[in-house]
Amino acid sequence: MASSITSIPREGDSVLVQKNLIARTLTLNRPRQLNALNFDMISRLLEHFLAFEDDANVKLVIVKGKGRAFCAGGDVAAVVSILDGIVMGGGAGASIHGRFRVATENSVFAMPETALGLFPDVGASYYLSRLPGFFGTRLDGAEMLACSLATHFVPSTRLSLLEEALYRVDSSDFAIIQAVIDKYSHSPALKKKSAYYRMDVIDKCFSRRTVEEIVSALEDEEAPNGADAWLTSTIQALKKASPMSLKISLRSIREGRLQGVGQCLVREYRMVSHVVKGEVSKDFREGCRALLLDKDKNPKWEPSKLELVTNHMVEQYFSKLDDEGWEELKLLVRSNLPATAIAKL
Repeated sequence: MASSITSIPREGDSVLVQKNLIARTLTLNRPRQLNALNFDMISRLLEHFLAFEDDANVKLVIVKGKGRAFCAGGDVAAVVSILDGIVMGGGAGASIHGRFRVATENSVFAMPETALGLFPDVGASYYLSRLPGFFGTRLDGAEMLACSLATHFVPSTRLSLLEEALYRVDSSDFAIIQAVIDKYSHSPALKKKSAYYRMDVIDKCFSRRTVEEIVSALEDEEAPNGADAWLTSTIQALKKASPMSLKISLRSIREGRLQGVGQCLVREYRMVSHVVKGEVSKDFREGCRALLLDKDKNPKWEPSKLELVTNHMVEQYFSKLDDEGWEELKLLVRSNLPATAIAKL
């Protein structure tokens, strides 16, 4: 009886719920928007997770997306995120911090924020700073597994079997759930031209002190190698991105190396408050105009060049807002987290 599934649909709900005696499945339900997070979806996810935390019967939570995307934009029970599609920005933040992250051949991971005049947030400075190397490109499911963004790789044709098996597990023990996922998982081969094979160049170039030095190092690598598609596309992507976004992103990620995810979330909230306020730079508004509204793909960044972004400008994004109505992010105090989650925070 434990595997009997009940659906609890609500017309137009941004998060659909399925439940059986010991498990819950949350399906992000904005497929036309690639399941991009909005306030309603975030609120409903929080509502459900808090309810599951108080329900002793809930041993397992599965999170997935409806359609071709997972989501483009503390452990209470074991959480398994099924990343069968696009995982971008906030979608990464909604899954990467969980214990189990299942990629498939359909997975596409990207953090495109600097192209919008933003920066990787939702805890991204925590996990990006801990990757083996720095990737400025899209990753497929095999690459996500190789660099630990995913914990497992399961072919999409076996996902329904995996979910059925998870529904039969009457336990929230991580080792037991790990063993179940392992039965359906394997290690896929990386593509011949995968960026993962460029780790030596990635480490060499992206370990430089400033964004300017990183771009220069990539150009130095490109010169003797002639036509190199990966180097060329990486350089072009950096040069097309917002100079301000690149500089605050680099500092944010490097600060994240020495911080817990809780500290990263607090700092990133402070940074995004400055971005939205637009006093130092209005690049986020301009990026949204050029890429999402007018779609001319020709943003006019200001400052327009890396060398015009001063240290003082960057510093302002990391300071508290001088605004009477603004408050720092305050994380919920949790007394029932496992030691691994407490250490991560």
